[in-house]
Amino acid sequence: MNVLKYSFISLFLAVCCFSCKKTELKSHTPNADSVFQNLSHQFIKDYLTWRPRLGTYLGLHEYDGKVGDYSKSSIEGERVRLRAYEDRLMSITADSLSPQMNIDYRLLLSAINQELFSIEDLKIYWNNPMTYAGLLDLNIYIQRDFASIEDRMRSIIAIEKKAPVIYAAAKENLSDSLARPHVETAIIIVEGTISFLKHELTVALQDVKVDSLQKSFAETNTSAIAALADFAQFLRKEKLPRSNQRYAIGVDKYKKMLLYNEMITTSPQDILAMGMDELKKEQALFAEVAKTIDPKKKPIEVFEMLKKEHPTAENLLSDSRKNLEQIREFLVDKNVITIPSEVRVSLVETPTFARATGTASMDTPGPFEKKATQAFYYVTPVEKNWSLKQKEEWLSMFNYFSTDIVSIHEAYPGHYVQFLHLNASKATDVEKIFMSYAFVEGWAHYTEKMMIEEGFGKKDSLSAAKYHLAQLDESLIRLARLCVSIKMHCEGMTIDEGTKFIEDNAYYEHLPAHQESLRGSFDPGYLSYTLGKLQILKLREDYKKQEGQRYSLKKFHDELLSHGAPPLEIMREIMIR
Repeated sequence: MNVLKYSFISLFLAVCCFSCKKTELKSHTPNADSVFQNLSHQFIKDYLTWRPRLGTYLGLHEYDGKVGDYSKSSIEGERVRLRAYEDRLMSITADSLSPQMNIDYRLLLSAINQELFSIEDLKIYWNNPMTYAGLLDLNIYIQRDFASIEDRMRSIIAIEKKAPVIYAAAKENLSDSLARPHVETAIIIVEGTISFLKHELTVALQDVKVDSLQKSFAETNTSAIAALADFAQFLRKEKLPRSNQRYAIGVDKYKKMLLYNEMITTSPQDILAMGMDELKKEQALFAEVAKTIDPKKKPIEVFEMLKKEHPTAENLLSDSRKNLEQIREFLVDKNVITIPSEVRVSLVETPTFARATGTASMDTPGPFEKKATQAFYYVTPVEKNWSLKQKEEWLSMFNYFSTDIVSIHEAYPGHYVQFLHLNASKATDVEKIFMSYAFVEGWAHYTEKMMIEEGFGKKDSLSAAKYHLAQLDESLIRLARLCVSIKMHCEGMTIDEGTKFIEDNAYYEHLPAHQESLRGSFDPGYLSYTLGKLQILKLREDYKKQEGQRYSLKKFHDELLSHGAPPLEIMREIMIR
């Protein structure tokens, strides 16, 4: 089969002008490092104080039981604080810092720019109902035993007590007319959270023997459920009828997103043109691989035939688990990458409240977690109220070949192994907290192609072709995301048009195609899967040339994952001399 040619990747990197240029460190002074480190430590403390939920997920449990203040005055105060930190950072001369502190400096400045962009341009902290819908996500308190169940129950109670305040602020802050996809998705998230509080959370805490805690929990949980139900009703009655289709962020904000998140100044239009070109190339390769499976059928028919090889709704999770260990063994046998821990990931059903936006996901503990270090690989099951057609469409996404490719992305050697490397590395606190979307998702997406290149699934020629076809399907959907994101937010594409685009170009059934298009309306950054993958492939090519006989794939992977997950241009500075 034809190997991927790098013409597109080379073109992409050639036209990408990154704002993050390699700095000549001519006047490094130790005192500058000390000043910056003190500032960064203070910034992180203030940053997490306003975002305590993030602190808990990072594994910093001094933030347990706390919830952010989303009142208008608090949001404005955070905006002012970020601007003040920006001024203080700019007073430090970047080239006076040591190489590591220089990297941290740019990561911190980028993080500030991203947060200011979120507050001032996207207004996600006060004018997106999805922000409020997710604030009572308490899954971590029952999923991980980082403290006694009694202490975690106290944290849950403390957060639930704030529910009326949270949703009073939401009602005050939200504009009269909101983007309809945001409202509809927020309602789904709220309804899922209500179900979680009523069922999973209550069951998880039912064996706590402290009567006073049980009484307090019963009261606060009832109050929190009522506040959520009232918020859902508010969205449904007050906001949905007045909702609009103005979810696109526009070209100017899209450019800011690329610059602040990934240090990319290439225009969205140029990225779209290249994405469409790459999409055609991958579709041609898809057709070529399909022909080796059945030359008498059209490529889409071959893939539809492959998709019928899927588990039942009842066996979805057990069948998804069965090859995880074999995938891990393949990595070890092929010497593809170091796996820094013997602890396996746990594959479980996606919590009800988290099912609105995807089929599968990885939930790793935070980089500072010391006790509850288990990671969870979530797979979203079939919903009982779906029609037979909807169930079949959903299960077709979990055909046996695609499921293994997804497991590669989420677990081995994707997100889970990346998490293990982060924990084992000497990454600084700044590197552990502030990460690039394109690096994190680009790495996981890159591993799908890399594993096929290394021979995964080659039990026989037919099996190899089916796995390759499944991998190419994943490539097509990520390319479709790139195109839909830019077309939707810069060119006026609707969700229905995005759905049709994904059906036609990634060969998805209607229901999952609609879910993917819907996600694009509130996650324009999901083009980062393809951006990051292409940057990593180009970096690997250049690193291989540089290292010559010293090169090995394992060496490249281990070095790539040993510095956190900064924008990939920073990794290029580190790895390419």
